Amino acid sequence: MADAAVESWKHALELIVKSAPRDKKLVLAFDEFQWMAYASPELPAVLQELWDRDWKRSGRVMLVLCGSYLGFMEREVLGQKSPLFGRRTAQIHLQPFSYLEAAEFHPRLSLTDRARIFFVCGGVPLYLELFDPDRSVEQNIEHVLLAEHSPLFREADFLLREELRDVESYYAVLLALATGSALHKDIAARTSIPERSLGYYLKQLEDLGYVERRYPLTEHAPVKRAVRYALCDPLLRFWFRFVFRNHTFVLQRGPTHAYRELVRPELDSYFGSCFETLCRKAMPVLYARERVSAAYRIGQYWSRDAQIDVVGLREDGVTDIGECKWGAYGGKARLQAELEQKIAAYPNARGATLVARAFVRKRPDGVSADSPVRFHDLDDLYARP
Repeated sequence: MADAAVESWKHALELIVKSAPRDKKLVLAFDEFQWMAYASPELPAVLQELWDRDWKRSGRVMLVLCGSYLGFMEREVLGQKSPLFGRRTAQIHLQPFSYLEAAEFHPRLSLTDRARIFFVCGGVPLYLELFDPDRSVEQNIEHVLLAEHSPLFREADFLLREELRDVESYYAVLLALATGSALHKDIAARTSIPERSLGYYLKQLEDLGYVERRYPLTEHAPVKRAVRYALCDPLLRFWFRFVFRNHTFVLQRGPTHAYRELVRPELDSYFGSCFETLCRKAMPVLYARERVSAAYRIGQYWSRDAQIDVVGLREDGVTDIGECKWGAYGGKARLQAELEQKIAAYPNARGATLVARAFVRKRPDGVSADSPVRFHDLDDLYARP
């Protein structure tokens, strides 16, 4: 095959299949398929012809198409206008690692540092590998995210420009979300995008997995007007919060000064909101350990009277109400009183048993087994079921 004169994709693929052992299945895997299809637009039609004419009937070929750009794969591979439409036999939307899996990248670090790294990198292996365990988290942020020539300084910009057009409007939406706007009308006001047009941009970002809709979780169906939007991709959230809007300052003053002046003053508060997300992700882990077999939904709740960080709505007649404290919380009694107020404000129309849970970095001393509040610290959250 090395000496074969290959004239086209069709010729090359036919040659590969013809040369393969006939008593074994041949796995043809195309990695970063979007770049091949951009360079050779005829490739999807070639694959369709070969699949329909021979490969499907013979059962000798397993065709695997991998792509890192979701929009392209859904449009050009799975979409109705694609030559390959309707021919898939399986589909995997590969997700980032969970917070438990991400923690295994840095086994020598404390749980606090592993959580902080997850708050910035999420579960993307490349990002996690870039964080050097011999540097502090702060030094890694400077080195990996804030230095002009660092690997992730322009990563968010690169990802978005590959997926989207009219990036300025999308960037305005993402910046608004990263800096605290969550309501449709507030995002429209911050971005100057008309409310009737804003839905289009939010929908595109939702489809890409960067933004999610959230509703107050109760036993009743959600009310559309109660929706809030959240930037759920950790790297994008950090980049738009700290790097994008301060791009010139970061370039002029350098990573160390930028970290000291821009990031460090807000970082604990920022990690506090990230901790709430981690605690919601941890609820299924806790339920598995507690042998909860009933179906459940995990979310949060808000109203004019209360903001509840974690709600676990279970089908066994129990609703878990959780409060998350990444930083200081003033002691057990104060936290218990705060939870009691939030439990009183939660609409419990079904008469469920309400269980109070407190999520903290380190469990306080002297918590008894009969405490009205179940305390969970990082040791609990990171313990395997």
